[in-house]
Amino acid sequence: MMKRREFITLLGGAAATATWSRGAPAQRAGIPTVGVLWHAASAEEEGPYFAALIEGFRALGYVDGRNIKFEHRFPNEMPERFRSMAAELVSLNVDVLISVGNAAAPHAKNATATIPVVFTLVADPVESKLVASFPRPGGNVTGLSTFAADLVGRRLQVLKEMIPGLSRVAQLVNPNAQASRMNIEVIRAAAAELGLAVRMFEARSLDQLEPTFDAIARAGMQAVTVSQGEGLPFQGRHIIAELAIAHRLALCAFSRETFEPGALMAYGTDHIALIRRAGVYVDKILKGAKPSDLPVEGPTKFELLVNLKTERTIGLTIPPSLLVRADEVIE
Repeated sequence: MMKRREFITLLGGAAATATWSRGAPAQRAGIPTVGVLWHAASAEEEGPYFAALIEGFRALGYVDGRNIKFEHRFPNEMPERFRSMAAELVSLNVDVLISVGNAAAPHAKNATATIPVVFTLVADPVESKLVASFPRPGGNVTGLSTFAADLVGRRLQVLKEMIPGLSRVAQLVNPNAQASRMNIEVIRAAAAELGLAVRMFEARSLDQLEPTFDAIARAGMQAVTVSQGEGLPFQGRHIIAELAIAHRLALCAFSRETFEPGALMAYGTDHIALIRRAGVYVDKILKGAKPSDLPVEGPTKFELLVNLKTERTIGLTIPPSLLVRADEVIE
């Protein structure tokens, strides 16, 4: 885990580079330029993801300003900014374009048919038509996916084991996010198999989270899950955790980063590892590999995380049999 001082130093250097170069043509000076289309409003909001990307490149010997140059753009979950910032990075003629998350990836793909695009943290790149298939992506796009067919079902199963008598689950969705439709279909199917009633509650921005949680509580929901692949649950992870605790709702997160602010549990993939791996793909492309020849990678590591402090705060008692299965239990 990166210490705060190290992250601030890293952030400061990257921000200075981005500020100095913004709006000007990419100055290669013999070194490759990599554009990065994020989803939150700043490097600080991206937090562990931003740090993981830079660390991944450093592990391969790349240092910003020395033998590689980064152009970072932060759309703040706004569709028009995703579009304009993707176009801006393409206009700088970057050597490779990285997109982070489901919302960013289609805009990166639509912005160029020639510049190699490496996506990461995409739920289903085939369904979203980013690639033709995992083994043979085709075109100029490849990357790393969080896709696992039964992950949502397993997450709901664990939640049901945690809460005796669980019957009503709220799903927090951002209707502006492309992944929402797929998430809704998958969770409804999984909930039906488990005998759970699931209801969708929408929030398009951070300021809509509080009234949405008020509505969830009024509707008598017992638990809340957040949609994997959407940027808002990550961007608003601290707010979401605080609101869930305030309303005594069991919050099920999808990653360590969305769990740590105070969710009751999380079951999902190691997102930090996927972010770091983006550098490996870029390195191969800079050395001559074609995106069409680089198979899309799926997740290989899953972890169950439980927060006992949150359990006590919201008045639950998690069965010992489930705690034994957890990869990590926070006291």
